[in-house]
Amino acid sequence: MYNEGNKNATADLFYTDNVSYILFQEVRSMIFSEKLQILRKNKGLTQETLAAKLGVSRQAVAKWEAGQVYPDITNLIQISELMNVSVDYLVKDQDCAVDVSNTEDPNLDELISFRLEANVNTYAAFMNETDPTRPSSHDFRYENGRYMYHDTYVGGEKFAGEEAVWKDGIPVYAMNYLGRVLGDGFSGNFLKEALRAADKKMPYRGPEIFQDGEYTYKCSITGDFTWFQGYEEIYLNDTKVYECVFHGGLTN
Repeated sequence: MYNEGNKNATADLFYTDNVSYILFQEVRSMIFSEKLQILRKNKGLTQETLAAKLGVSRQAVAKWEAGQVYPDITNLIQISELMNVSVDYLVKDQDCAVDVSNTEDPNLDELISFRLEANVNTYAAFMNETDPTRPSSHDFRYENGRYMYHDTYVGGEKFAGEEAVWKDGIPVYAMNYLGRVLGDGFSGNFLKEALRAADKKMPYRGPEIFQDGEYTYKCSITGDFTWFQGYEEIYLNDTKVYECVFHGGLTN
């Protein structure tokens, strides 16, 4: 991951940062009207202001947000560009964000809970850094009961790494990630803040949408906790300043 104090390090795994935030509620099968309201408020726009930017009436925006009518393709493209999201995100129910909070498998639920606990006690929280396991690597370890979590990465503005969880000494979960800083305005503290906001609905990296001030974090997932691929990005206003791809799942 990225560490602001290690911008010129070599290349492997992790990143950082800290700021107050607005965490937008994750909604399974969230529909367009709900997404539009969240994104508009996320941008600090009133219905009137959004309408003016799109060249439509306030009543049109109100009807979209009430789910009474649907914008045409031209308006959808305008909205996607203004909000820094894809048209697909706007029009498709979020079935890719698999809700694992109500899993019927107690072992999986226990594993997810531990992964989230470790997440707020290691890199994202500036805690529990340990001795490097590889040349120039940055390592974090957390243990509780039968579980142990270890995260290791190399690099700075370009980084790669892996996190893994062991239960009773047996590896049960792992995730690899590869990311890079794209612009000067990147904030490692904001990234860490977003990562700490992960919950059981999105236990992979950070939440689907997270914002503080001019920064917006977005994360998309295909699959579920047993086998998944994902992509996260950070925007400073309308400019993408960071991206990371990752994949992982159960190993036992």
